[in-house]
Order: sequence, then C-alpha cells, then structure tokens
Amino acid sequence: MPCREPRQPLTGTEDPVLAVRATDAPRVLVINPNSSASCTATIRDALRPFTWPGGPRFEVERLPDGPAAIATWRDWYAVSGPLLRHVAASDADGFLIACASDPAIDLLRAEDPRPVFGALRSAIGAAVARAERFGIVAFVAASVARHRRVLQSMGLEARCVASLPLDLPMESLSSEAGTRSRLLAVGLALRERGAEAVVLGCAGMAGHRHFLEAELGLPVIEPVQAAATQAILAFGNACDHS
Repeated sequence: MPCREPRQPLTGTEDPVLAVRATDAPRVLVINPNSSASCTATIRDALRPFTWPGGPRFEVERLPDGPAAIATWRDWYAVSGPLLRHVAASDADGFLIACASDPAIDLLRAEDPRPVFGALRSAIGAAVARAERFGIVAFVAASVARHRRVLQSMGLEARCVASLPLDLPMESLSSEAGTRSRLLAVGLALRERGAEAVVLGCAGMAGHRHFLEAELGLPVIEPVQAAATQAILAFGNACDHS
C-alpha cells in the first residue's frame, strides 16, 4: 500500500524522507490480543526505538474483550473473532499481532488484503538469520504445542532445540523480581541443548531481552521487535520520497 503524499510542501533543504509528516506515514496497528495493561505497556516500550519521522507509525492497542493472557488453546481460538472485527473496523495500513502464539494470523490474512505480521513467525525468521539452531522461551507449557505447529508450518522444527516454558503469571512478567532468575534458568537450559540464539516466546518478556542476551552471550530475539522490522521493510519503499 503506497505511503500517503506529504501535505506540506518541502522547502528543498529537508531530507525528503524525514520531512514526511508523521500523520502521512503508514500506520501499523499493533494489537495485543490479551487485555493485560502491563503487557501492552511493555509492547509499547519495546517499539519506541522503531519510530522515526517518515517511518511507519506503530500504534499499540490491547484487545479490550480479550483474555488476561493467551495461555490455553481456548484463549488462542477465542480471540479470532474479536481480532477479525478489530482489524475490519480499522483504517490502518497494516497490522502486527503482538503475541508469540500468532493467533488468527491465517484467518486475518485470508479475510483482509492489508499486511498482517505475526510476532512468532517474524521472530523465528530472525533467529534462523542469526544462528543455525535456536530455542524458544515459552510463556506456559500450553504454548509449546502452538510453537511446534508454527515451526512445522515453516519447515523449521528441526532447527529448534526446544521450547521450554517459564510458567509464570502474565502480570509478573514485566517485573525483574522472580522473572529474571527463571528466565535465565530457561535460557541456560536452551543453550545447553545447543541453542545459538534464543527467542522470547511472549511479548510480556520484552523488557528482559538485553539482560538475557548479556547473561547468555547469545542473540536474543524479541518477537514484537522482529515483526516491527518486517513491517519497516514492507513499507520502506513506499515511504521513499527522494
């Protein structure tokens, strides 16, 4: 989808890309499919470095009628209808589903022609670009089967050493106390199994990426940031007014 033309004339001294007003840049609606305010705030913080004048605008929202977390298969299936309605009602140029289980991705892509970026698929793609083998830190044990399904659909199951769960409550993920020790234990277990990169398997873990990367000495992939990178690539040429 083409970037909107600038509404203000250029003086000839500005960088044409940076001169595009923020309101004219492509809008990517980032939807957290759960109702957690703390998780949504973590997602918004993770995307701050990915915004600049002329680049895609990432607008972060939570799904008001979503579950507290995407923990079970019931949660995963239940958000399909609300997500579809949320996307259909939006005039955004593209969408990023900020959940590392990629709920409703196939449905949304089938029903809407606008780009839909999945956090887990983007993160796995980033992991295999950095390493031969990788591991996933899952949110809960029930997430593991969903990760396996995505890995199988991408033909990359053999390159994943394991998906190991944190099994912590969603609302505790944004805090350091208790979370980082458990996160490090799981990360070390993945490294011992041969992982050369680690994917954070829940958007609520975003604030711990740099900590874990420093402790493990391995690339750590944050899924929402990985999907944002794909959105920037997708809309980048459309915003080139040079």
